[in-house]
Amino acid sequence: MKNTFFFILSVLSVFCFGQVKSVKIDTILAPDIGGIKQVIEIKTDDSNKPVLLFLSGGPGSSMIKNAEVFTNLLKDRFTLVQWDQRDAGKTLELNPSPNQPSVAQMEKDTYEVINFLTKELKQKKIYLLGSSWGNVLGFNMVKNHPELLHAYFAVNPVVSQLKSEKELLKRLKVQFKENPVANKELTNVHIPFTKDEDLFYLRKWLFYREGKEYVLSDDFKKGFLEWSKTWSPVWNEVMTIDLPKTLQKVDCPIYFFVGENDIQTSTAITKEYFKQLKAPKKGLFLFENSGHQIHKDEPQKFQNTIIEVIN
Repeated sequence: MKNTFFFILSVLSVFCFGQVKSVKIDTILAPDIGGIKQVIEIKTDDSNKPVLLFLSGGPGSSMIKNAEVFTNLLKDRFTLVQWDQRDAGKTLELNPSPNQPSVAQMEKDTYEVINFLTKELKQKKIYLLGSSWGNVLGFNMVKNHPELLHAYFAVNPVVSQLKSEKELLKRLKVQFKENPVANKELTNVHIPFTKDEDLFYLRKWLFYREGKEYVLSDDFKKGFLEWSKTWSPVWNEVMTIDLPKTLQKVDCPIYFFVGENDIQTSTAITKEYFKQLKAPKKGLFLFENSGHQIHKDEPQKFQNTIIEVIN
């Protein structure tokens, strides 16, 4: 990358009576994380504001480009941090991962990113938000390093993905039983997935159900199967996650944001997990007009709910 990765700091004001400097930051950094340069964007009008780090979905996706849509209210309350994970977004442009990404490697990356932020911004704890796949990384931090978190926001989380994928397949088969192409493709899907086409057909008809007709194109299939070369091994690891069995108690406040219409990560499974999970503080917020992308479907309510929680 070019000069956009140089650190840019501008001093906004210095408080009197020995208080900490208030610094305005609008920068993109590329520290060494997990043996490669990984891109971190930091934006704030006051570096003393609490840090909110977003863990994007995917895997292999970036939230940086469209962040203004779902952070325009949050920027008044937080130091906002976006991170492009290995083999995603600007990090991929800068340097591909030298090895096949894995859940364990990316969990280590997350821990390093948070340590970098606490040192760089001189804060002992941060707020952490995981979206979809990002919760795989986020719940690992909740489990192993709650001392670094003020609270955790689990947005359309991966809870028991094997069970969720089975429910999704069953639902799509019923919905598309009169569609001969869909019926044939979905009938051939095997869960747990045995080949990349299994996940492809499941996502193809899920997205078509949502009105995305471009999924019928050859280009979509080609792009999805190219994505699979990197990420299907990771997603197969995700399919083994079962939080109701492995994480029944957490030691930091946790708040679930759930789209009522989400069938990609089952809303019913998340609600049931919320009931049994023990935490010092917890909350469940339902978004009636959202599917799997709450921050896109209801960005204002999404932000206002976060603000209400921290208040």
